Amino acid sequence: MSEKKIPKLVIFDMDGVLVNSEGAFRRACSEALLQWGVNARYDEFQPFTGMGDAKYIGGVSEQYGVPYVEEMTDVSYKLYAEYAPTQLKVFDWSKKILMKLHSEGVKIAIASSAGAYKVDINISCIGVDKSIFSAIVTGSDVEKKKPAPDIFLAAAKMAGEDPENCLVIEDAISGIQAAKAAGMRVATVTSSFTAEELSNAGSDHVTDDLMTVCHRFFEF
Repeated sequence: MSEKKIPKLVIFDMDGVLVNSEGAFRRACSEALLQWGVNARYDEFQPFTGMGDAKYIGGVSEQYGVPYVEEMTDVSYKLYAEYAPTQLKVFDWSKKILMKLHSEGVKIAIASSAGAYKVDINISCIGVDKSIFSAIVTGSDVEKKKPAPDIFLAAAKMAGEDPENCLVIEDAISGIQAAKAAGMRVATVTSSFTAEELSNAGSDHVTDDLMTVCHRFFEF
């Protein structure tokens, strides 16, 4: 690894990387949309993964001819807060890799297209203190969501690092596109897309266990 440039900042996406909230969130969103007369199937949310909660919910509602309104997300979040403590899956590697990088002096950040309320719930479920992060940027903080690079650039700026010194950890193709547009390297986990799909999208490293990132990109 001595010939490779070691990242100074690791920017983590949240959903599909540190937690698997799809089951709990899709349930919350589908139940919320019933209030607008939309009886959505769970699989209809998949194409909008990683694009922000407004697009995730609105993309489905609009397929049924129902315009998105912000209240749809508000209702979804309230239901998610009920379901997350028992239905959210925290990946085995999440707390381990966050604490390992932090203890080794590597800056870490969160850049999630989800809203701040949902991100706070997820961090609490992981069981780490928000103080370990050099930056937390959510979909509430940027106008343009992934695949635009804005959220990753904002995280790098907040943490005081240049894009070339950053490594993004993602699970979605839109996240890979956003990281590349930001001029950052990106490693991906196969929780939402296949290894072939992620590699074809331009991921620098594909894995089914994020602990391999410590060995692939760092000297530990």
